[in-house]
Amino acid sequence: MNDVSISLLLAVAATFFVAGIVKGITGMGLPTVAMGILGGLLSPVTAASLLIIPSFTTNVWQLIAGPNLVAVVRRLWPMLAGVFVGTLASTSVLTGGETRLSTVFLGLALTAYAIYTLSAKPYHIDQTHECWLSPMIGLATGLIAGATGVFVIPAVPYVQALGFERDALVQALGLSFTISTIALAVGLALQDAFQLDGVALSSLAVLPALIGMWAGQYMRKAVSPATFKRCFLIALALLGMEMLLRGV
Repeated sequence: MNDVSISLLLAVAATFFVAGIVKGITGMGLPTVAMGILGGLLSPVTAASLLIIPSFTTNVWQLIAGPNLVAVVRRLWPMLAGVFVGTLASTSVLTGGETRLSTVFLGLALTAYAIYTLSAKPYHIDQTHECWLSPMIGLATGLIAGATGVFVIPAVPYVQALGFERDALVQALGLSFTISTIALAVGLALQDAFQLDGVALSSLAVLPALIGMWAGQYMRKAVSPATFKRCFLIALALLGMEMLLRGV
């Protein structure tokens, strides 16, 4: 990423603007969209490096806006610890130089997330099972995040099934994404894959991401979030399948 062209800058800005719109409308999806689009233009490890700062910034914004951070942390810390451990354990897959393998994993993760979210029925997890489920879910999410840069499966369906009120759910997802982003940044740094030029370009992506979020929040009044999310997930599944086939 030493030679940053105008076309790359425009592609990154457009990607994070679109990803911000998705997050503004649905409350999630910025890293997923960014990895899905940039993963088709750049190597997955480069795409993952670019999403670190915009993802961290937008998720912290989402995190601090919630009603009770202490209560959410107290409930989710076993899952978050598992996310951190799993991410550090698998980041070498993303940074290993085998772009075909990481592209296959990324395509598989995007496709699985989209198809599951489109087809799964809402369910509820009894709080008595959280003591053993949370670390397992966190570890699985971390292993997938470290290998693909996508940290939604299985953490998002799991957190959605815990019975949080709406505002607390948004805060819980923001906390999960924030810890996942930090873990991914640490994993990339330990593998010498998060470099200064990537930090600069990642920082520049914050503004279009925030503008996109604002635009998405405005569009939410005119567009049905459920309809938009369905169309977004279908497009994401098609994108994931294309990456999967390309990698294979």
